[in-house]
Amino acid sequence: MENFEFYSPARLIFGKGTENTIGQQLKPYAKKVLLHYGGGSIKKTGLYDRVVASLNEAGVAFVELGGVQPNPRLKLAQEGIDLCRRENVDLILAVGGGSVIDSAKCIAMGVCYDGDVWDMYQQGKAIEKALPVAVILTIPAAGSEASGDTVITNEDKALKYGYGSPKLRPLMSVMNPELFYTLPKNQVANGVTDMMSHVFERYFTNTKSVELTDGLCETVLRTIMHNAPRVLKNAEDYDAWCEIGFAGTVAHNGLVGCGRAQDWGCHNMEHELSAIYDVAHGAGLAVLTPAWMTYVWKDNPEMFVQFAVKVMGVDGSYREPEAIITEGIEKLRAFFTAIGQPATLTELGIGEDRLEEMARKATHECFGKEQPIGGLKKLYWQDVLAIYKLAL
Repeated sequence: MENFEFYSPARLIFGKGTENTIGQQLKPYAKKVLLHYGGGSIKKTGLYDRVVASLNEAGVAFVELGGVQPNPRLKLAQEGIDLCRRENVDLILAVGGGSVIDSAKCIAMGVCYDGDVWDMYQQGKAIEKALPVAVILTIPAAGSEASGDTVITNEDKALKYGYGSPKLRPLMSVMNPELFYTLPKNQVANGVTDMMSHVFERYFTNTKSVELTDGLCETVLRTIMHNAPRVLKNAEDYDAWCEIGFAGTVAHNGLVGCGRAQDWGCHNMEHELSAIYDVAHGAGLAVLTPAWMTYVWKDNPEMFVQFAVKVMGVDGSYREPEAIITEGIEKLRAFFTAIGQPATLTELGIGEDRLEEMARKATHECFGKEQPIGGLKKLYWQDVLAIYKLAL
C-alpha cells in the first residue's frame, strides 16, 4: 500500500425533502449565490420553484445562469465568471448533475483568478482559492458532488480537459433520490457507466497489499450492477436509487483509491470522443472500457482474474486464467448492452478517419510533449490507437 492522504470535507445531506432546506443550509455561508443549472428540466419538475422558495425564505439573494450542456462548455463558464464578479456572488449553487457541477467549479476558481480560467485546465496551474460550491444533485453519475475534480470542454479548440484541486470539493451536497425518478433511461445508463468507470480507474492497479480498498471497489461495483436494472425497470424504486446515488458518491470521493496507484487511461481516451464528437461520456466509456481491458489484461492477469471472479461472478478453473478473464470482460460488455449502452464506436457514429488524431491528442503527442496515459499499463499514442481500433 502506498502513502496517502484522504480528506473529504464535502457535507452530504441525504434523503427525502432535503432540497427544501437549501436556503437555511446556505444562509451561514452566503448573502448572494449564483443559481447554476442546465437546460430547464428543473423548472418542469418544480425543483426550481422549491429551491427559489427556500432561498427567499432564508433571505439568501441570488442571480441565475442556466444553459449548461452535457460536456460543459468553457464559454458559458466564462459568462458565469463575469456575472459573479459583477454581482459580488459569495457562493455557487449547482442544481443538476456532473456537467452543471463541473461548470460551477470552473466558475468558482475563475472568479478568483486574474487570467483566463482555461490556463488551469491547459497548464495545470495551482489555484490559491475558489468560491465555495454547494450542490443539489439531480443525476447520480459523475461523483462531482463530493470530488475536487472538474472537466470542461473548450468548444473553439475541440479540447476536453480535466482539473483537480482539494479547494474545489463542494462545501455541501444535497441528495434526495426522489429527484432521480424522472431521468430518461439513457441518462441512467450513462450515469451508471460513469460511476463504474470511476471505480475501475482506481481498482485496476499494480499496487500490492490493498485488500481493504480492493473489497470496497468490488462492493461498490456489485451494488451498482445489482441496482441499475431495478431503477431501469421501476423509475420510482426509492431504495434502489438510494444505493445507486450513494454508490456514485463513494465511487469518486477518493476513498476507494486510497493507497493505490490509479489508471485513468479510459477517461483520457474518452475525453477525445466527447471533445470531437460530443458523445455522452458514459456511452463512450461503455465502448472503450472492454476494449481497454482486452488490450491491457496481460500486463496484470491476476488483477483481471480477481475482477472476473469477485465482481462479474465468473466460475472457472484457475488453471485457465485467460478463459476466466475473457468471460469477465464479455460479461461486463453484456451488462452495458443490457442497460442500453452501445458496444462499438461505430454505433456512436465514429469511424476510422480521426482515430489517429484522437490518439495523438490523448497523449499530447501532437503537441510535441507526449505523456503516456494510464497506470496499470503505460499507453503511448500507438497503444491508444490500437484500443480505438479494437472498439470499432
